[in-house]
Amino acid sequence: MNDRAGPHDQPQTMCPAFGSLRVGLRMRRTATVVAGSACCVYGLTFTSHFYGARRSVGYVPFDSESLVTGGLFEDVHQAVYDLADPARYDAIVVINLCVPTASGVPLRLLPEAINGVRVVPLEVPGFGVPTHAEAKDKLAAAMLRYARQEAEQGPVAAPRSGRGDLPTVALLGEMFPGDPVSISRLLEPMGLAAGQVVPTREWRELYAALDCRAAAAIHPFYTASLAEFEAAGRALVPSAPVGRDGTAAWLEAVGAACDVGRAEIDTAKSAALPAIEEAIAAAPVHGRITISGYEGSELLVARLLVECGADVRYVGTAVGQTRWSDPDREWLEARGIPVRFRATLEDDTAAVDEHQPDLAIGTTPVVQHAKEQAIPGLYFTNLISARPLMGPSGPGALAQVINAAIGNKERFDAMNAFFAGVGTGETGGVWSESPQIPPRVEIKAGGVGRCGEGR
Repeated sequence: MNDRAGPHDQPQTMCPAFGSLRVGLRMRRTATVVAGSACCVYGLTFTSHFYGARRSVGYVPFDSESLVTGGLFEDVHQAVYDLADPARYDAIVVINLCVPTASGVPLRLLPEAINGVRVVPLEVPGFGVPTHAEAKDKLAAAMLRYARQEAEQGPVAAPRSGRGDLPTVALLGEMFPGDPVSISRLLEPMGLAAGQVVPTREWRELYAALDCRAAAAIHPFYTASLAEFEAAGRALVPSAPVGRDGTAAWLEAVGAACDVGRAEIDTAKSAALPAIEEAIAAAPVHGRITISGYEGSELLVARLLVECGADVRYVGTAVGQTRWSDPDREWLEARGIPVRFRATLEDDTAAVDEHQPDLAIGTTPVVQHAKEQAIPGLYFTNLISARPLMGPSGPGALAQVINAAIGNKERFDAMNAFFAGVGTGETGGVWSESPQIPPRVEIKAGGVGRCGEGR
């Protein structure tokens, strides 16, 4: 964003409410009700089910009259009462989209619980929440706040798996399912274990997440959730155990936060670092790469690729800069790699044009922009963040897909040469005959005239 950008300028991303919707729809015994324009709700439910949601989304429609007379709030209130069945649900999430939020529909007046079913109201307007990734934090934090207040009042339910014997480190941010297992192995020599991953999959897991020794900002934009852990008296740790340097620094930070002795920290590092160094050596990446995305883990991927030997020229992320992202930013900038927070599509495509990478990692339009220039591209969300990053598993898993993509350059060049000129300009579309070029219109002092025509 440039210096003239106003307060409402935001990165181009999908509707942020998708993030909150995704968190709620992945939780057991949780219902979700949305109030917003019908077209918005249709798009959100379509996208949610495209990404594997197996639950219905409750929808409260409205018109101009019900919006201005308070009828919409009454309809939402009734919908929540109708859903509040403790045999089916632990919680009901109620989300206001743009129009009800801007109109002041007061979800805060809903009861905190109905028939023992918790009610979690949330406003996630596109004009107020920058990205869908940060909307995940918004709902996760609202649930943590509710759960923390419950725990402060008395005993709460234990997780289905029960409580472990070791103190835990809660992990903030969605990640590959195998990563928490890898993190637990890294922590074992220090007498610690990986705790719950936030966002959780069930309400009772929120209590287990809060019952930790420290919370790790694996995704550093979970600032609202971190504030809830801080309010619960938990220590906070930035970054993640990615690559050799990242793992060493993270183990030091966790050890300090959890009052682990120097001998135990050194033992953990001695156990983990040689295996990671070996994995990095076995997974070299050679090529110029630009990285962008809206998941919030772009800096972590960049760090790992740099240690594997990649020539990373640019890192862009749609999420904002926080103090929890500083270790990763400082590490990258110390190696001359620019990091762009709140990056726009124009920032990301300009980086591709400037650096002409061997591989562009980014969002769908960034990948499309690269492929139009015969540059291989990988969609960050589906092809990069869906792989392990932590511990010894990360380098090999990431290098495999990266090297395969870079190796496709000759195929891109061949395809580009074969289809050169097709689908652009007058060759775009399907024509049954040669296209007729319309006369060009010129604006003259005496009026409008066609080229070659007198007045």
